[in-house]
Amino acid sequence: METPFNDTYFMKRALQEAEIAFDKGEIPVGAVIVVKDRIIARAHNLTELLNDVTAHAEMQAITAAANFLGGKYLTNCTLYVTLEPCQMCAGALYWSQISNIVYGARDEERGCLNLNTVLHPKTMVTGGVLADEASQLLKRFFIQRRNLN
Repeated sequence: METPFNDTYFMKRALQEAEIAFDKGEIPVGAVIVVKDRIIARAHNLTELLNDVTAHAEMQAITAAANFLGGKYLTNCTLYVTLEPCQMCAGALYWSQISNIVYGARDEERGCLNLNTVLHPKTMVTGGVLADEASQLLKRFFIQRRNLN
């Protein structure tokens, strides 16, 4: 019997977090961290609310997962994030030794892959999971923001 817990299932949970960010006026990026088909951390961007440029969804999720696990390393964990991580987040993910990163939409301008950011050698990366949904949410946010200004 096939498990309902797959990349699409968990990316949908990350998209729910991105929607929460959207509703708060934050850039709509959401993340969840999973271990053994269990979500141990949920997060979304909080840079505006916290007035903190480091309060990206991934950074919030890393902290929550480390607290849950009681240690700084996220081996055997998978990060699902709606947008390809930036260099800062990729650096934190490197140090966390996370096993897997699954992202939705590419960030051609600021994404870690385009900038050739080094990830941990044991980290596997999968991209494009629900990319259209993640991209549409970001586009909707920036259109709305432009119309307000």
